Amino acid sequence: MSNTPHQLGDEFPNDHALLHKLKLENAHFVTLADRYQAINGEIHRIEAGVENTSDEYAESLKKQRLALIDEIAAIMARAKAAA
Repeated sequence: MSNTPHQLGDEFPNDHALLHKLKLENAHFVTLADRYQAINGEIHRIEAGVENTSDEYAESLKKQRLALIDEIAAIMARAKAAA
């Protein structure tokens, strides 16, 4: 695992197999996961002091991350229900 907090595998620790399956089979999920990882990495760099930005921008990124995690969770829930 990466040292960056909030990785998808950390957010869904019991669903590694489903995360992998969705990454292989669902292009929309891949897009969301990639966007989540990019935003999460940027938040991590800001929190680690590597990048400087305004508090408003950092909060905006955190809200985007939450929205993405909600959408990812919904896709995962639908996939579990269909299984």
